[in-house]
Amino acid sequence: MPKIHDLDTPSILIDAARAEANIARAQAHADRNGLKLRPHIKTHKLPYWAKKQVAAGAVGITCQKIGEAEVMADAGLADIFLPYNILGRAKLERLKALHGRVTLSVTADSRDTLEGLAATFTDTGHPLSVLVECDTGMGRCGVQSADEAVALAKVIDKAGGLSFGGLMTYPAAGRAAEAEAWLAGAKRALAASGLACDRVSSGGTPDMWRSADTSVVTEYRPGTYIYLDRYQVAKGVGTLDDCALTVLATVVSHPTPNRAILDSGSKALSSDTLGLKDFGELLGVPGALVTGLSEEHGTVTLSDNAGLRIGERVRVVPDHCCVVTNLFNEVTLIDGETILETMPVAARGLMG
Repeated sequence: MPKIHDLDTPSILIDAARAEANIARAQAHADRNGLKLRPHIKTHKLPYWAKKQVAAGAVGITCQKIGEAEVMADAGLADIFLPYNILGRAKLERLKALHGRVTLSVTADSRDTLEGLAATFTDTGHPLSVLVECDTGMGRCGVQSADEAVALAKVIDKAGGLSFGGLMTYPAAGRAAEAEAWLAGAKRALAASGLACDRVSSGGTPDMWRSADTSVVTEYRPGTYIYLDRYQVAKGVGTLDDCALTVLATVVSHPTPNRAILDSGSKALSSDTLGLKDFGELLGVPGALVTGLSEEHGTVTLSDNAGLRIGERVRVVPDHCCVVTNLFNEVTLIDGETILETMPVAARGLMG
């Protein structure tokens, strides 16, 4: 069997057993707390893992872009949520075609988005489910008040080819209680207006573990949980031993005792740190941190007692694994040092 040291670098390695364990742990948590799990494929972008997530008990998957959803539909995934404002004739036509193939739901946070959806989807016998996106503290997309949520829900409800599907949010990290209160108030306002709200969808891996069966949230959309990364470890979701994704890199220079250079820069490790100070850390080399990135060079700062050899292979745990996935054409599944399979990242680079 081929070994990881036979691979060229940089390469993405996925510890298959760790990813499987992370899937099982999250599904068990969701089941215990009466939550439906709808994993976000943005982390892995692979039908292989999406199917494993559904087989473990997920009700469906989440995709951020139509291109991702098309790839997943082609692979046989049948229930897809697109929590994104879809605008423009070309995208709406693609969305309509996708609606004819799978169970589809989307979101909207403005009348502008709804006008395009209502003009495109006119079949009252097969309406498109539309959730209202709510800004519960993230400061990104979403209506700003319960009254606005009700107003949009009424527009959806009156459109013949649309159906009101519920509420959706991506809450600010660490502010789950604030999001809970916001959504509970919006749900009460909807009920007072005669609109049922059976589905309340939330996301974000760290706060999923703080969910309880008393929550107004009915569905969770975690993404990073399958691989984990340094950010998730910093948030207490797991340990480095739970991280399934690493980047295999080669030491190409060692100019000083405390500085080594890897062949993995911002095009392999990403400069998206999610607020962490460094860009990654080396497994098995205590205190070795990736402290700088240029396009093709990764600068590693070493402690006084840590030394690396030029030509040595190292494995880097990145800060944000989702972005790293999108930088590579393929990933390699491993069992220890053994290569199990190399597969293309099917939904890589699909931004539209």
